[in-house]
Amino acid sequence: MPAPDSEVDITADLVARLVGEQHPELAGAVRFAGHGWDCDLFRLGDERAVRLPRRHEGELPVRNEQRWLAQLSALVPVATPVPIAVGMPAAGYPWAWSIIPWFDGVPADAVGQVSRDLCAGGLGEAVAALHVAAPDDAPINPYRGVPLRDRDARVRQRIAELGATADGALEVWDAALAARPHAGRSWTHGDLHPANVLLRDDGSDGRIAALIDFGDLSGGDPAVDLAAGWLFFSSVGRSRFREAVDRARDYDADDWLRARGWAISISLGLLTDSDGSSRMTALGRAGLAAAILPD
Repeated sequence: MPAPDSEVDITADLVARLVGEQHPELAGAVRFAGHGWDCDLFRLGDERAVRLPRRHEGELPVRNEQRWLAQLSALVPVATPVPIAVGMPAAGYPWAWSIIPWFDGVPADAVGQVSRDLCAGGLGEAVAALHVAAPDDAPINPYRGVPLRDRDARVRQRIAELGATADGALEVWDAALAARPHAGRSWTHGDLHPANVLLRDDGSDGRIAALIDFGDLSGGDPAVDLAAGWLFFSSVGRSRFREAVDRARDYDADDWLRARGWAISISLGLLTDSDGSSRMTALGRAGLAAAILPD
């Protein structure tokens, strides 16, 4: 499935005007940095970026980041893109937008498996730190962190669509469904795949520069983030990740079974509902293979 079309034409000139009119003290050179599923990103000078919804569905995730990300950032031992300034609709642009820090680094999906495995301990510590109880008014994401039963029909449909590519996925999924459901709601990132983790410098030493794109943050089942064990790592890295998480959180076999189910669900989504880019397809293929294979 291709990425949804933009519902507005976002240009560097428009972004410069929005910043200049609403936050002139932060004005700087504006240049395009990338398209996302829901948002576009523009570089603002050397140290900041502007994150703007490209369609109506992208505004709520941006507003959730504006409302909650400073609180979540205080929990985790790595940097996050906490909004520096909040922008409002203007100049024909219809939605809220944010000025955020720009982080130098390399996405974890752009390095080799050995280097990626080196970040397993640090990522496990960050995930465990994030997973505190969420308040009653925390966002609810209908696609991530919900009971796995809520995703059952869509997962089975995707498995059927992929055919032989997803051989073995149904057995893993059924085992995850049979696991004890999560009680309560924990804070979750919700979209913790390798493209949303930046590593320092060339990524060779596995040091994390930042966790990015918290648009799917919500209160829900923390197993959705534990799925990173399969989305990121080899069996060696996955063991390190799990050890780091388990040092801080009392997760049991049922929690990790659900996590493996979430790895199946997320990987299937990357394969069938991504923007069609080779990057997302590669992430989905690798995550699915890891989740299907026995450890």
